[in-house]
Amino acid sequence: MISIKTFSAFTGIKKRVVLKYATTFIILIILGVFGYSAYTKQHISNSINKEKAVIYKTPEEKDIYVRFIMESYDSINKNYWAKLSEDNLANLFQLSIQKVKNQTDLPEMATTSRSGVSKMVAKAITTATSSLAKKQIAVDTIILATTNLEPYGRNGLFSKKQETDLRQNVSNINPDTNLYKNLGVETGSPASVVEKAYKEKAAILAKATSTEAKDELKKITYANKVLTNEYNKKLYDENKIEPTVFSKILGNTLYLAISKISPTTLSEIGVILDKASTTPRLDSVIIDLRGNIGGALDFLQYFLGAFVGQNQFAFDLFHQGEYDAQRTTIEKFEPLNRYKDRAILTDNMTQSTAELTAATFKRLNMAKVIGSTTRGWGTVENTFPLESVIDENESYSLFLVRSITLRDDNVPIEGRGVTPDIDVKSSTFKEDLQKAFRNSSLIRAVEEQMKSGPAR
Repeated sequence: MISIKTFSAFTGIKKRVVLKYATTFIILIILGVFGYSAYTKQHISNSINKEKAVIYKTPEEKDIYVRFIMESYDSINKNYWAKLSEDNLANLFQLSIQKVKNQTDLPEMATTSRSGVSKMVAKAITTATSSLAKKQIAVDTIILATTNLEPYGRNGLFSKKQETDLRQNVSNINPDTNLYKNLGVETGSPASVVEKAYKEKAAILAKATSTEAKDELKKITYANKVLTNEYNKKLYDENKIEPTVFSKILGNTLYLAISKISPTTLSEIGVILDKASTTPRLDSVIIDLRGNIGGALDFLQYFLGAFVGQNQFAFDLFHQGEYDAQRTTIEKFEPLNRYKDRAILTDNMTQSTAELTAATFKRLNMAKVIGSTTRGWGTVENTFPLESVIDENESYSLFLVRSITLRDDNVPIEGRGVTPDIDVKSSTFKEDLQKAFRNSSLIRAVEEQMKSGPAR
């Protein structure tokens, strides 16, 4: 899961999108001729003195490539979720350089202190005969070091493009897809045109039996569903954001399928709840998190707050031996009061923030978790920019597991997952449902949905 600020609050949102607010400050500096001259001389003098005053942590870090690696060393030491000993951190870089240099033996390191690592890194860099070769050693060393941090493969070195791709994925933006094109209509076409194109294509594809035709039918059905919904169409037309929440009414039960958690997920839920407020007799809700890949971490602080109120304990994050208590961030959302009975559906592909959501609602007895044990992807990742510039055309950041999350019994979710209250594979599944709920509508809805995948 990526820890970012949710772009919109849960309350007060109906059929509009709040993406970003920014305040711009304009500073006007008026200098007279003499004042400007004095300022210029002083500025030049300060710049020279500043350059002379630069003191690096070790002499070897005068070299930008050494500095790049050692800045990464410091960032891992400070930001990585587990507290690494000096020996372990030194050994991580020693093994990385051995691999990068394709050496049989480990490179020499006088001490495992930071200065010892810096000397070892400098020796490796000096063997390169060009700036390009030095850059490659620096980049490859960091890639190897981060890749070998646990959980393996969850950390890394990101280029600017990789970080941009990550942010777009978190925001549920796919620049490579065009839902209008899938239907063969012009971008921005009104819903009536979209609907007409869909019906024509669907009539043809429905007669075909090939796998390709079935996949194409699913694709255009999804495009039609998004582009004929006023709210979702607005999101897509303005920012290419695809929806993350799909809903329907099943008897007296509101069903919400959340495919992933993005900055707009809360506002999508808000719109659905507002629309459902005019439907009589709704008294229960299903939150389907099957296949949910997670996303924005602070979603849970908002979502839980809508049920229990502001400034209530939500969950703990664990970082370098310390527990960091997270609290709810919004006031109780009164329209949720009608949903007395709540079920959360999970499977083995429910991960990240979705797992933590299931664990939190289970721990607080706010809902019954039904399905199968979740994936066990219990980490919170962040990007940490590197200031050392080794390529004027590129910038880099470390992608590190910053914290790990805990399930309802305070055991790490990572590698274990969250176990359901009611196991769908149990021979007593139906009996367990009857014991957990007295709401016949909810029981029927759960049984119906467990026979199929989540709605999309």
